[in-house]
Amino acid sequence: MDDLDRRLIDRLQYGLPLVRRPWEALADELAAPPAELRRRVQALLDDGTLTRFGPMFDIERLGGAFTLAALAVPETRFEEVAALLHDLPEVAHNYRREHAYNMWFVLACATPADVAASLARIEARTGLAVLDLPKEATYHVGLHFPL
Repeated sequence: MDDLDRRLIDRLQYGLPLVRRPWEALADELAAPPAELRRRVQALLDDGTLTRFGPMFDIERLGGAFTLAALAVPETRFEEVAALLHDLPEVAHNYRREHAYNMWFVLACATPADVAASLARIEARTGLAVLDLPKEATYHVGLHFPL
């Protein structure tokens, strides 16, 4: 990762400029051609440095629903269950935690009923009980990881 990659990631953590041509605006800010910036984002996604690049929506304001959930996965099945969750389009992301519930994931669905149905499908496919932790309150934490 070079200096331009670091500056690009730093800047993108604050979002794309809300203008007609955002990549051109970024190009002006970062002194690099727009095509080069887009190529670098794709390269960072391809090599796994970035795991996701895209907009963040308040799904509930759009009529959708989401929940945080967890599974207690036997270590011998961890990779298998992680791959299953990774392949489900409604799973926004999943990750390991050092806890009895060692696999956590976020479900984003079109409706609350879809969340319930997805959790039931995950239980049926894994044979594991899902701990459902729906949101009680919204907190906006201006999280930024400077490089």
